[in-house]
Amino acid sequence: MAEKSLTAIPRPLREQYEKGLAAIQRQNLDYAIAIFDQVLQKEPGFYACREALRAVQVKRAGNKGGFLKKMFGTASSSPLLAKGQIALRSNPVEAINIAEQILNSDPNNTSAHKMLADAALAADLPRTAALSLEIAFKNSPDRDVAIKLGQALAKSGQSEKGERILAELAGTFPNDPEIAKVLKNVSARRTLSEGGYDALEGGGGSYRDILRDKQEAVALEQEKRSVKTEDVAGRLLAECEARIAQEPGNLRLLRSAAELYTQKRQFDKALEYYQRIIASEGASDPSLGRLIAETTVRKFEHAVLQLDASAPDYAEQCARIHTERRAYELEQGRKRVESYPNDLQMRFELGELYFQAGKFNEAISEFQKAQNNPHKRVQAMSYLGQCFAKRGMNDLAARTLQNAIREKPTFDDEKKELIYSLGCVLETMGRKEEAIEQFKLIYETDIGYKDVAAKVDAYYSGQ
Repeated sequence: MAEKSLTAIPRPLREQYEKGLAAIQRQNLDYAIAIFDQVLQKEPGFYACREALRAVQVKRAGNKGGFLKKMFGTASSSPLLAKGQIALRSNPVEAINIAEQILNSDPNNTSAHKMLADAALAADLPRTAALSLEIAFKNSPDRDVAIKLGQALAKSGQSEKGERILAELAGTFPNDPEIAKVLKNVSARRTLSEGGYDALEGGGGSYRDILRDKQEAVALEQEKRSVKTEDVAGRLLAECEARIAQEPGNLRLLRSAAELYTQKRQFDKALEYYQRIIASEGASDPSLGRLIAETTVRKFEHAVLQLDASAPDYAEQCARIHTERRAYELEQGRKRVESYPNDLQMRFELGELYFQAGKFNEAISEFQKAQNNPHKRVQAMSYLGQCFAKRGMNDLAARTLQNAIREKPTFDDEKKELIYSLGCVLETMGRKEEAIEQFKLIYETDIGYKDVAAKVDAYYSGQ
């Protein structure tokens, strides 16, 4: 299992995550925690969500603090800790979920953080482990936690920070052979990583990268690589700008400079170069508009990563950046559709943005057009049904969802979602028998889908 960025998460879970951020902005912290818990149960490696959950846990505890509450919380966590330790032996992800249950009520519980870190390391989630170990070390500094923190940081690509922590520890315990050995290993990992030797172990590199003359090999090959190190990007950027000074109208060079600045996370400079291209050739290239939008979204994402997760206003800052990003994406979506009114994919994307913003009338208009795209037809109909339901037009919602279900021969997750949505609409309309028939269709093949088991059990219990 690997940790994942926001862009690697399926869209439905990204939408849930964003609802959680919106709940923080409304100060609905309990709801935000419930949403983040659900998302993390499906995507344990979603690090940004884990970080947001931790911030909300701390914020809520600050609002409801008190000595007695802390004492009772510690006592009630003991059975869960025991359960988590048992799960850790065979199912580390389950142990992580159990630890989060404890942290939801006691976010500074050192034992829970240690258990979560052990489970995260077993599940190959080093950043998640480091997040908990940093809190545990801050609350209760000790030798063993510091060693694990240094190792977790090194494994998550933060070797310099891990080495610094271990070096300080070695200064405190100068005659401790274990600390000296761990520090040596972390220092070696950092050296190998920076030198490119670690790629050899995984078969991703060759001795050519090490033994050949770097000036020759790198100059020929590095420019073609999609991922460049900071040093390489900096050198290529200097060369690129030197050529731009001689050829200011070379659009290929301007685009290369923009991409390199994006690689170095200097997004304002990247956008400046993209604007220079537009000034030269106009905005006729749709791919250029998408690059500008993607770069701006990455700027928003980077702004979140620069926040201090331990700051008391971290959750509000995340929510503010999220709101600004939403507004930007919606405005860009409108502009794209104005420029390319016959592009049904763009209309579908704009419909999604309207839906996420709660602008259901506008979303309906876009999805009605987008359903003429055969690749997006069923998804557009699903959204239409949800929009009608949000507006209280349940008869239209039911009819639209029924039509969408008829167009889905395969009983996959998308069809389950359509059937579930139809059941919920029928339930709202008071048509209980018809609703339960929809839930039973899912129950027969996937008892663990959402809350269908609870709905079907409640139905039979009431007979």
